[in-house]
Amino acid sequence: MIEEGRALFLQIAENVEDAIIDGSLAEEAQAPSTNELAAFYRINPATAAKGVAMLADKGVLYKRRGIGMFVAPGARDLLLTERRNAFADRFVEPLLVEARKLGLGPEDLEQLIRDRASAPAATTEGNAR
Repeated sequence: MIEEGRALFLQIAENVEDAIIDGSLAEEAQAPSTNELAAFYRINPATAAKGVAMLADKGVLYKRRGIGMFVAPGARDLLLTERRNAFADRFVEPLLVEARKLGLGPEDLEQLIRDRASAPAATTEGNAR
């Protein structure tokens, strides 16, 4: 659940984002409080607050005075766009660079992806090693 070597507040923020993306934390729903997050992850409340503040700064959460933090309207779409862009930067761009080196065009890549996606899981895992 908590990874060594990564800032805890970033992991807290990412876990809340994951809950929003998968729908377990709906838009306009109340987000866990910093004290709830701190107790759940057994961390300092200030660390949890830093993660929550980061999400508020991004517009993912907003505060209702005296009540708590809530998921902002449009938060899921915002996060999906952000994650898709990060996915493209981290995985798709290097794939395209290597494909160009190998002389593979879009149709070749599409076929490779279709072949791998339809292969049995054991075969795919075996090829990845």
